[in-house]
Order: sequence, then C-alpha cells, then structure tokens
Amino acid sequence: MSQALRRLPWNGPEGKPAMVPDGNPDGPLSRLADYIEAQQVAAAEAVVGLARGMLDSGEEFSTGELTYVARRLVECLTDVLRVARSRGERLPCNPLPLDGPLTGSLSEHVGEALRGGRIGR
Repeated sequence: MSQALRRLPWNGPEGKPAMVPDGNPDGPLSRLADYIEAQQVAAAEAVVGLARGMLDSGEEFSTGELTYVARRLVECLTDVLRVARSRGERLPCNPLPLDGPLTGSLSEHVGEALRGGRIGR
C-alpha cells in the first residue's frame, strides 16, 4: 500500500511540486510547511486589502503601478491555490475535483450566486 503524499507550499528545484510523505503531520518538515502556508495566506490577505484600497480610492494609477500590483496579486493567488490544493488533497473524502473547470450543478450554483450578488466583495 502506498503512502499518501503532502504537497508542500513551495516547488522543488526543477519547478515541479515538492512532496513529502504525509505520515508524520507533526514532523519538522510538516510544521515548517504549515507555518509557510499560514504566512502565504496572511500575505495574500494583506495584498488583496492593499489592492482593494487602491481600486476603491478613485485615484488614477500608472500602468507600471497597476502592473506591479497585478504581479503581486498573481504571486499571492498562486501561493494560496497551492495551499488549497495541498489541504484539499489531504481531506479524507474529496467530492470535488482539485483541477479543471467546475462542472454540472456546482457550476450552475456558483453562477447563480454570482448573479444574485451572494458572492463578491
């Protein structure tokens, strides 16, 4: 029987996902991964807050400023998606696919929620 692997919140040297056996959630590497995931989520919250403040300010920003903010948002989103995948893969029962588009009724429910204003700011 093969042991489950945990996706770490960083890539390996070749740019591929870094993995570790998930048999020791209290081990030093798992605790380091938990700490880094928490830092990545906190950083994403801060960057989203700053970006939202810029957008809500009504000020005009240069292309360079907007490009800088967009790059930081993409970096944070990439990190948070990696955290979400890692945590989702470790759920005992995972009814939703972790990759690919939403399908079927779930996609319809999300669309209805967006149109009805239940998802957003």
